[in-house]
Amino acid sequence: MQVNTPTKATRAALGQLSDMDIRLLRVFKTVVDCGGMAAAELALNIGTSTVSRHIKDLETRIGLTLCRRGRAGFSLTTEGEQIYAETLRLLSSVDAFRSQVDEIHQRMGGELHMAVFDKTASNPAAHIGQAIALFGAQAPDVRLHLHVAPLNTIERGVLDGQFQVGIIPGHRTTSTLAYDALFTETMYLYCSTAHPLFAAPAVAEPADWNALRTYAFAGLGYHSPNMELTQQVQLARAATGYDQESIATLILSGCFLGFLPDHYAEGFVHHGQMRAVRPEVFNYGCGFFSIVRSSPQATRVTQAIQACLRQAHQGPKLRVSSP
Repeated sequence: MQVNTPTKATRAALGQLSDMDIRLLRVFKTVVDCGGMAAAELALNIGTSTVSRHIKDLETRIGLTLCRRGRAGFSLTTEGEQIYAETLRLLSSVDAFRSQVDEIHQRMGGELHMAVFDKTASNPAAHIGQAIALFGAQAPDVRLHLHVAPLNTIERGVLDGQFQVGIIPGHRTTSTLAYDALFTETMYLYCSTAHPLFAAPAVAEPADWNALRTYAFAGLGYHSPNMELTQQVQLARAATGYDQESIATLILSGCFLGFLPDHYAEGFVHHGQMRAVRPEVFNYGCGFFSIVRSSPQATRVTQAIQACLRQAHQGPKLRVSSP
């Protein structure tokens, strides 16, 4: 009788996962998130040589080259990008398992990852810090990780379990997410000192949305209230930014007009770098919401931070104005 022996090509490259494998994958994730081994040194609290050795051990363990490091800098190989994506899924599942164990024991522990849309800290209507303080008092054993990310990244991260809670501007809804209204902000159209409109008399400013189309406009490049508005009033983007910082930079160039939250633009206005263009006309309101997955049911930790966010933002029902 002939016995078939597994060849190298068919033999599993990785056997059962061990605790050491999980630790190595967490090191790998941190290195990628930090953009290199030297940058990950502080986050991991270990030396760069040790970080490098852990990555090498992981590459040996799975039989793949995950990254390139050298004079050209740090970068992932194609295989490394695939392993990173699978690492995110695996670690999310591991964290979810630990959270469920805490659920069974009726305690709040483990880790909570919350992602927030950028430039919310300067909004006086946003009380996220207060909510975090309330949560810390209720769940002192939970390690909180606060991320700042673009809107679509937050939505995708909540859906795939990378984040348990997200805080985003409202723009569209899906049945796979649950939404809680929190606070609002007002967006105004701004120009900088280098723009022809900055020193122009009021009568020379565009009187309506039709007149505004003659000026180069910088808008956000993903589905958002900003994109919905520009499509509604047929305002074409001459330049595209992917966060409020990039829009502000484009405005400061003097080549473009763009919308910014009034609380974020306040500093530029105070220093004479920007001004609002006919604010009584060119404005819109934007409501912010916390989001969690609709299913499965949120853990006790996630429910607790949701309750703290609601408590910190108690007040009249939010209204989102339209242009």
